[in-house]
Amino acid sequence: MNAERLYTVLVEPHISEKVSIMGEKSNQYAFKVAKDATKAEIKEAVETLFSVTVERISTLNVKGKLKRTVHGANRRKSWKKAYVRIAAGQDIDFMVAE
Repeated sequence: MNAERLYTVLVEPHISEKVSIMGEKSNQYAFKVAKDATKAEIKEAVETLFSVTVERISTLNVKGKLKRTVHGANRRKSWKKAYVRIAAGQDIDFMVAE
């Protein structure tokens, strides 16, 4: 995979209470990823960018929420989420100071 694609596969980390609990219990992290990203691309991107060993990846498509306004109903954009399990003893630090 070329370097440009490597940086476009992972959109941003998905941080929530559920993901924080999963990170503590089973060493899993969640990312918002490109809608056309495959599990192999996600694995390579995480391993390269964060220098960790990926054990397992689960992906799912999140449907955009329907929001009602006075002007009618609007739908937020749908997106793809990836749960990434890394090897025991390793961790991903999103707040890296250089």
